[in-house]
Amino acid sequence: MQTLKIESKFFNPKDTLECGQVFRFKPYQDGYLVFSLDKCCYLYKKDGFTYIESDDVKYFENYFDLKTDYQKIYDNVKSYNVEFLTNALEFGKGIRILKQDLVETAFSFIISQNNNIKRIQSSIEKLCEALGEKRSFKGETYYAFPKVEKLAEKDVLFFRELGLGYRDAYILEFAQKLNGGLDLNSFKSLDTPSLEKELIGIYGIGKKVADCILLFAYNRSDAFPVDTWIEKVYRENLGGLEKDRSKISLELQERFKNLSGYVQQYVFYFKRGVV
Repeated sequence: MQTLKIESKFFNPKDTLECGQVFRFKPYQDGYLVFSLDKCCYLYKKDGFTYIESDDVKYFENYFDLKTDYQKIYDNVKSYNVEFLTNALEFGKGIRILKQDLVETAFSFIISQNNNIKRIQSSIEKLCEALGEKRSFKGETYYAFPKVEKLAEKDVLFFRELGLGYRDAYILEFAQKLNGGLDLNSFKSLDTPSLEKELIGIYGIGKKVADCILLFAYNRSDAFPVDTWIEKVYRENLGGLEKDRSKISLELQERFKNLSGYVQQYVFYFKRGVV
């Protein structure tokens, strides 16, 4: 077991995990157990520091994006001098945008569409329990995210019985495409608009899901996912007039450029939690 210790000013476990970017975590002791692929860590805050305990701290150092200078991001977002945005920034400055696994993130956000967070978490947990390898960490049992081949060998009824609803067909076809040779890593060299186009070409992935995959797995900070909460922010707090969500996303991307993803997380978390 190894431990990393980081100042918590720009790395708050609650802010980072509960801002809507990830679903595989649960409360544990003074913090959270966080699961990614077949790995687990204990994440907690104490006396102004955030701690990561894991058997693979190098993996989680990358996962939590610990090498990025969030002071610089904070200063750049604050420089817009927009009251609502500044308030959102102060409220959620402990957020770090995670560097999640491509395949796990894609499946998770396909499941997330038209869904609430508790149900998303439950569905993913059931999927892991049904098809993932059993593991243990700090005496707690957990299950790895399933291998693609395990997912691909099932049928629509299997996923429906896990409570995935109409998403069952999306999950099955996506698993079969991945098992048949679709390589999400091969898209990494593309610019963001081209990469988004490739993702939207996959059955079950629309613009919002594609933008979430871009931001949370491909680390494209120029992506700006738009859902109900962001639409409210756009109209009620940023003075926007556009009604089409795709056009809202493009307008916000143009406004915030490579800070788009960070701004999206700050305002989403703030709007949902406070305003």
